[in-house]
Amino acid sequence: MQELDFLAARLPEDIRRLEDVGDFRAAIKRIEKTLEGELPSLLRKRLEYEFEHIERLKKDYSIGKKRAFQLLKKEIPKLTPKKFQCWVDEGYIDYRKIDGKEKYFGRFIPNLFRASSEARALRKKKTDKKDRSAENLLNAQIEKICRSQSPERYILPVKRRIKMRVSLKPNVIPPGETVRCWLPFPRMAEQQTVVNLISSSPPKHILAPEDYPQRTIYFEQRVEDAKHTVFEIEYDYVIHASHTGVSPDKVEPCGGDEMCDKYTVEHCPHILFTPYLKGLAREIVGKEKNPYYKAWKIYDWITHNVKYALACEYSTYENISEYVATNLKGDCGMQALLFITLCRLNGIPSRWQSGWYVNRFKVSPHDWSQFYVKPYGWLFADASFGGHRVHEPKLHKFYFGNIDNLRLVCNGDIQTQFIPPKKYVRSDPVDNQRGELEWEKGNIYYDKFKYSLRVFT
Repeated sequence: MQELDFLAARLPEDIRRLEDVGDFRAAIKRIEKTLEGELPSLLRKRLEYEFEHIERLKKDYSIGKKRAFQLLKKEIPKLTPKKFQCWVDEGYIDYRKIDGKEKYFGRFIPNLFRASSEARALRKKKTDKKDRSAENLLNAQIEKICRSQSPERYILPVKRRIKMRVSLKPNVIPPGETVRCWLPFPRMAEQQTVVNLISSSPPKHILAPEDYPQRTIYFEQRVEDAKHTVFEIEYDYVIHASHTGVSPDKVEPCGGDEMCDKYTVEHCPHILFTPYLKGLAREIVGKEKNPYYKAWKIYDWITHNVKYALACEYSTYENISEYVATNLKGDCGMQALLFITLCRLNGIPSRWQSGWYVNRFKVSPHDWSQFYVKPYGWLFADASFGGHRVHEPKLHKFYFGNIDNLRLVCNGDIQTQFIPPKKYVRSDPVDNQRGELEWEKGNIYYDKFKYSLRVFT
């Protein structure tokens, strides 16, 4: 397991206050001073990581106010400073003070257009043709899944061929040094079978077992002077849709076996049974006893109350599920973690699944969840896709229990140590979709390499 228990240790109050007001320079000095004394091991780990945490936050909030205004004006030609500031004051544009300067979230523009109907109306480019085509393809696929008369649970298999490429930028590490690389690789799952590696560069590699929770293919490569260091794989796999007719009156309570016990426990730091989440879980479920209906109530609450928003890197959050439940916003994985946590709090086994959304018009990293009810086994719940379709009852209901076949599954759990183990804290210690790099002296963060995933069939 990628151990992150140290994130459960709260920062000392003086350091937290400095970070909250964005005085990172003073916070770093205070951390250095605190580390000189005797400390509990968990708190020491937390403070040692805090240097990296601060640097990662600064990368997420890297745009100055003038530049932020210019970027948004390209989308809204009639934008005025007054209107820009109005959206800031209303909370639609995310920023934070960092060492005395206003720094804006790197992806504030798409979040603004998701949250503000006024901003959408003023936007020069209303819709993207690729987005519309991707949405039409997905809706047609869901309709086909729902119309299927097959008695099988996993239906409509599709074979896809994928090429993934990661390129380390020149001059990041000294020539002659060795880069270690872990690329996500498709794992065997209920809906995904027949995975086949076609080629890899470099050819020498270590491939994790087919059912490994966070499956990777591992490479090493020496860096050459002033050149990109490239890692590339090509593979194909077969993915199914899943459509399960559930009779709620046939659902049985879960308990008393190893599987149920494994997926109803905490997983620090992002699946924790905090007092607030315990209270929220009780409030949502009420007096309901049926596990299937309990899970539905949780899914329905998240999809109606949590708004989709692009987020900072997961490594910058202390407890993602509580963050989402408190701020009522989050991306796909954050919503999945909240669903998992609330299900587990109600005794419903629930787990993670992630990889990519693979549509011939659009590909993107994506996360979702599964929940277990007897006698049906593992069902699917995609709260972010369901939330996007909350005003379309058929599509909203589809993503509770069912799943489309426009997926690539690489991960069946979070925070799993890689094969071979990674030495330094990952760029994303929770998930793995973009790949991970490191060298002898440290992790290589996302801003130092580029990644791409292409679909051929």
